[in-house]
Amino acid sequence: MEFFTISLLNGLSYGLLLFMLSSGLTLIFSMMGVLNFAHASFYMLGAYLAHTVTQVVGFWPALVVAPLLVGVLGALFEKHALRRVHKFGHVPELLITFGLSYIILELVQLVWGRSSVDYRVPEELSGPLFTLYGTQFPIYRGFMMAVAIAMLVAVALLLTKTRIGLVIQAALTHPETVEALGHNVPRVFMLVFGGGAALAGLAGVIGGNAFVTEPGMAATVGSIIFVVVVVGGMGSLAGAFLASLLIGVLQTFAVAIDVSLMSTLNQMGMAITDATPGYALWKLKVSQVAPILPYALLVLMLVFRPRGLLGTREG
Repeated sequence: MEFFTISLLNGLSYGLLLFMLSSGLTLIFSMMGVLNFAHASFYMLGAYLAHTVTQVVGFWPALVVAPLLVGVLGALFEKHALRRVHKFGHVPELLITFGLSYIILELVQLVWGRSSVDYRVPEELSGPLFTLYGTQFPIYRGFMMAVAIAMLVAVALLLTKTRIGLVIQAALTHPETVEALGHNVPRVFMLVFGGGAALAGLAGVIGGNAFVTEPGMAATVGSIIFVVVVVGGMGSLAGAFLASLLIGVLQTFAVAIDVSLMSTLNQMGMAITDATPGYALWKLKVSQVAPILPYALLVLMLVFRPRGLLGTREG
């Protein structure tokens, strides 16, 4: 029971961080149809900017300032670069965001260096939130979970209960009508892209000190974000939330299970020896294959349910 409870809490906290990362990408795709390859780079940029702002004015101002700065940069990129290639189709959009990811990486290395920076959890959020079965659950993980849930509620309410949310959704399906009503559709899309980038920046502020802030952090989470988006359903915020929790819990439990299929079968009386075909595979522990489980889930989802858990379109 102790193993299950602690692993579940850790899995939920990791899954909610994945949701913070994927929510902005999901928002941009659902509103604009753009699959932003630079999204993880905005996450990295948020962490580095938060590190710098924290050194000057502290963590709490950085929690607001860093995502705003990343959002402004995202909006400027959409206005002056992405908008110019939008008319040429999805491939140029992918290529220009792919190029942006490398530009951000090189700029980060030029400004902050190639090694990790000392971006730490603030003292007021250090220590245990509670102790369960003799294991301490950190305050910061609880804070991370609370911010992720608040983000989900805020974005959902913005899109469904406010005038600007209705305009954003209408601009996707009926841009000419929205334009005729006096709304600036390009500006709406600029704000959507900037907002998605800001959400990635916020995830960087929260996740940068929980893990490690270094130039490889974007590459570390970049692929897993797309797994979450595809498994949840392209463009579905609720689907991204469910997929994030599913993948977070799946990986956490897998990492914690330090047994192999060979040892399990041997205990059941089924002898596995070095003469058994595929002996090296039988020896692998569950914790060793944990990193590939999300991608295996992605393959299964694409085979049996291409639209994802809650998606409405395929691919």
